Amino acid sequence: MAEIDGYEVLGLGLCFEDLPVGRKFRTIGRTVTEADLVNFVGVTGMTEVLFTNLEFLVHDSDIKRRVVPAALVYAFAEGLLVQATMQHTGFAFLHMELDVKASTFAGDTIHVECEVVESRRSTSRAERGLVRTFNRVRKQDGTVVLSYNPLRMVKVRGASE
Repeated sequence: MAEIDGYEVLGLGLCFEDLPVGRKFRTIGRTVTEADLVNFVGVTGMTEVLFTNLEFLVHDSDIKRRVVPAALVYAFAEGLLVQATMQHTGFAFLHMELDVKASTFAGDTIHVECEVVESRRSTSRAERGLVRTFNRVRKQDGTVVLSYNPLRMVKVRGASE
């Protein structure tokens, strides 16, 4: 338990010891709004007509709804995981493979299902562990829209920050 000035600190992330192979959890949900889409496109410069032109969607695209870039879905998925599992304990994002499985649209609510598939101590830094998870991002109807398998470096309990 972490304490500051005599108060227990809530919201801290999971340590290496909390992430054995086979552990499964899911995040809370997050609805992707039209404003999220517009802001993401503006900040990233992803001004592809698929994301910015409603007339293109209506007349020229096979997709007729406000489709969301997979990069935004991935970023939101990571945000949901950071909030829930990595505050003060996540140290590095080392590698991943990502597959886009289905479209996400403005108005969809996503959550992340996470399973620990690898967990080992770092050979170069004894106070760190390496944890790989297999993550599925699902929409409200159960459709998997993304899957990815990040390898992260995380804090070992009791190691100094």
